[in-house]
Amino acid sequence: MNKIAGLFVVISSVISAQQQMSLLECENAFQQNNLQLLAEQYSINMADADILQAKIWELPQMSGYINGYNPQDRRFLDAGRAKGFEVTQLIYMGGKKKNEIAFAKSNKELAQLQFSQLLVELRTQLHTNYYNLYYEKLKLENTNKQLGYMNDLLKAYKVQSAKGNVSLKDEVRLQSIVIQLNNDKVNINKNLLEFEQNLKVLTGITENIEPEISEEEAKLVLTAQPFGDNDELKRKALENNADYLFILKLIDNSKLYAQWQKSLNVPDLNVGAEYDQASGTFNNEINLKVGIPIPLWKSNKGNVEKANYAIKQNQKNAEFRKLNLETKVQSAFQIWKTQYDQLAEIKATDLSNLDLVYDGMLKNFRNGNISLIEFTDFMESYRQTALQIYDMKNDLMESAIQLNQLVQTKIFY
Repeated sequence: MNKIAGLFVVISSVISAQQQMSLLECENAFQQNNLQLLAEQYSINMADADILQAKIWELPQMSGYINGYNPQDRRFLDAGRAKGFEVTQLIYMGGKKKNEIAFAKSNKELAQLQFSQLLVELRTQLHTNYYNLYYEKLKLENTNKQLGYMNDLLKAYKVQSAKGNVSLKDEVRLQSIVIQLNNDKVNINKNLLEFEQNLKVLTGITENIEPEISEEEAKLVLTAQPFGDNDELKRKALENNADYLFILKLIDNSKLYAQWQKSLNVPDLNVGAEYDQASGTFNNEINLKVGIPIPLWKSNKGNVEKANYAIKQNQKNAEFRKLNLETKVQSAFQIWKTQYDQLAEIKATDLSNLDLVYDGMLKNFRNGNISLIEFTDFMESYRQTALQIYDMKNDLMESAIQLNQLVQTKIFY
């Protein structure tokens, strides 16, 4: 009795450790809890701080003096007879501050695009792992169904083999199918652990997530068609892909940086006022001070040249990214189309007939209408076909998710 009670406790704890969630609920948890996403948001805050810093001017400089030694009266630190002070302020010329602020604002736009790209990549991982988990659980359910029957059958054959009523060869034949099914189950469970772990990291939820999606909903997703043709998808990708928009913005950013570096060649002014008690032409005189470096050469010439090369480099990178993105979209669309057409060839009646034949083979074998060889050949074929169909559905789902990641706008009905 205690063992049974303990078993119920274990089962209830396993059940309570799972949480049924729709994809939308997983997305909400992901946006609220994902640590990578939360950390990346601080990059935007840091960019705001850089803008704030760029707006701050140098502090005014104040200096003063007093007499150290008065040789006439032979007095040290004669502050009453000779002292003075001055205040100066650095005045930026050539639009330095304006260019620095513009560059800082451009950096914030880059940070926002980086955040958008990370969001897309992590959401893609979320969708992929969610559907991977869904289809692996279906595979596990199907495999367990086959194992349940085959294990019972193997036990019966072992009993009959021990009595000499059936040959050892028949027992081994059944044993091989059970081993294959158990191997399938081990691999499926290994995949399930990986997908569950990934979803926990992505959503911040410590319980195992049970995909909450009906068979009808899954069918609707699999039969969804993209808007437009291959060229239309390329155009949308170039308009919306955050990674490509980042490199375009990086060109503008490098131009702003070059403009800022160029303005640093313009000399700045030091403007100030000075009070002198007795050492000047007049007693208690107040003087206006202006200082400026002598522009005998461009002190920032190297950085300007480097910034100009950065513009050219980013322009070439943009050309590469455009070609790469268009090629990826074309490839992803072709992969999706091939997998869609392949799955579309399998009609609902075909799947129904497969299950119908499976049930029929089980019944006929029990009734002795078919031989063990015919039965085991069919079971091996059914085992492989069942797994392949689930993999085909999952592959189609992944190719659609990949296409979404590249285009980054709604493209499926």
